[in-house]
Amino acid sequence: MGRLKGKACIVTGGAKGLGLEFSRTLRVEGANVLIADIADGAEAAADTGALYKHTDVSDPAEAADAVSACIEAFGRIDVLVNNAAVFATLPVARYDEIDPDLWDEVMAVNVRGAFNMVRAAGPHMERQQSGKIINVTSGTVYKGMPGMLHYIASKGALAAMTRALSRELGPAGICVNSLAPGLTLSSSIVENTEHVEAARSKVLSSRALARDAYPDDLIGALIFLASNDSDFVTGQTIAVDGGSVNT
Repeated sequence: MGRLKGKACIVTGGAKGLGLEFSRTLRVEGANVLIADIADGAEAAADTGALYKHTDVSDPAEAADAVSACIEAFGRIDVLVNNAAVFATLPVARYDEIDPDLWDEVMAVNVRGAFNMVRAAGPHMERQQSGKIINVTSGTVYKGMPGMLHYIASKGALAAMTRALSRELGPAGICVNSLAPGLTLSSSIVENTEHVEAARSKVLSSRALARDAYPDDLIGALIFLASNDSDFVTGQTIAVDGGSVNT
């Protein structure tokens, strides 16, 4: 408790699913949190004690507005969790059945959205000479999965962005890492039974710890990456998937 006391954090996509659990956890650990989400986050903010800013991360101006709101409210930005992503609503589809417009939508949120947020928050962190950027990627980047090429490609790009940014921002004392969940039964995922039914048996058989994953399983890694405990860790991926992949 209190390992993030006084830290100012932004969680994109923080109004529901894994993002809501991340927002709640950061608040419990003492952080001030701004939820940046295109979804209505009023209830999430009331539930967690966070602030909410309606944000389409694919829009550079809205991303910048979210960072400005964090600075105005808390005076700084210490932790950016790039969690917003198009995933739970995606239909499983062969590569040649993916609509190009849907491909562009996935990339706009999952890749460009993270870039927009870093582009807005990074200069503030550089002036502070400190900060933590946590990019939520996916264990599927390391092993692939049929039917989700758009999603996996986007998370692969985000993993590469993590490595490049760690080099670029390291001189300013900013740590950039990836948190890579496996299939996690968050509230958003269980609403799309197609995802669960298509992947669950294969995922469980691939895990050294052969059980379902839940949002609580990610909390320890999130706190580690957001806190001072990880001050000498950057450019890394922590896969929290029961040992399905080895990074």
